[in-house]
Amino acid sequence: MKTMRDTITQLTLPTPYAVGDVHCYLIKGDRLSLVDAGVKTEDAWEALVQQLKDYGYSPDDVEQVILTHHHPDHMGLVERFPNLKLIAAHPKLRPWIERNEEFFSRYEKFFYDMYLEAGVPDKYFAILKSLKKPLKWTSKGGLDHVLVEGDPIPGHEEWKTIETPGHAQSHISFYRSADVSLIGGDHLLEHISSNPLLEPPFEKGEKRPRPMLQYRASMEKLLKREIGTVYPGHGKIFEGAHELICSRLKKQEERAEKVLNMFGDKSLSAYEVCKQLFPKHIETQFGLTMSETLGQLDYLEQQRKLTFKYEGERKLYYVNR
Repeated sequence: MKTMRDTITQLTLPTPYAVGDVHCYLIKGDRLSLVDAGVKTEDAWEALVQQLKDYGYSPDDVEQVILTHHHPDHMGLVERFPNLKLIAAHPKLRPWIERNEEFFSRYEKFFYDMYLEAGVPDKYFAILKSLKKPLKWTSKGGLDHVLVEGDPIPGHEEWKTIETPGHAQSHISFYRSADVSLIGGDHLLEHISSNPLLEPPFEKGEKRPRPMLQYRASMEKLLKREIGTVYPGHGKIFEGAHELICSRLKKQEERAEKVLNMFGDKSLSAYEVCKQLFPKHIETQFGLTMSETLGQLDYLEQQRKLTFKYEGERKLYYVNR
């Protein structure tokens, strides 16, 4: 086994979200780096400062922040580090940290059009007004260095980037071949399955991403590597990644089969499927349940088990016989 120079330390910060605490990882090598940066609350900042102190550091010592993806609980405190020399992430994180207004306008328009296509009732369109609310929990700044497939973390050449879109279009993970360790962000969590979340196309005019298909492809990519310890964004550090991945893929296929069985000879909109699939959660977690539903429909469409037609603006799915 190769000699490893970098050391990795888990820091755990509170969040205001149902998912609970989020983890950041302090990497000491040629530079002192932090992978992910919690959510922008004073509670999170105080927890981070104290844990850095416990390991003999202060925020002044952190030289760079590496971000696994753009969600607020992972990049909220970036702007609080006074001596930061570099912020690195996937290029698709850029509009989120730079607060690109043109991108956010397209973001809102994307969901408006998608809700129309999915047959969503008018009462849910009010949600569109709150799409930018999570920005209060996150940082604004610039992206100094982009990381794509195979790129090393600057100052930590042992850690190579793996693009793992699905949960977020900007999602990347980091792999160290010396001990087959993985810093997995939210892509692979031991206690819960990550939600593949709908997002608009990165560039105007592109087709919308298919996050469930991306999530499956990213999982299958990991199966091609030996993986030992996984350092996740939430939950406990764990091993046995391949078994977990196979289980997650199988459960997704089982849920897709459940969706397929809803159709019979009927045609259904995505909203009608969502109501049946998540009768208890559609009201309180509308965005998540619609993302999951459209993900299953995308999968069944890819498998050629469903096809579709349009009735006005509504997209209706039916069994492909």
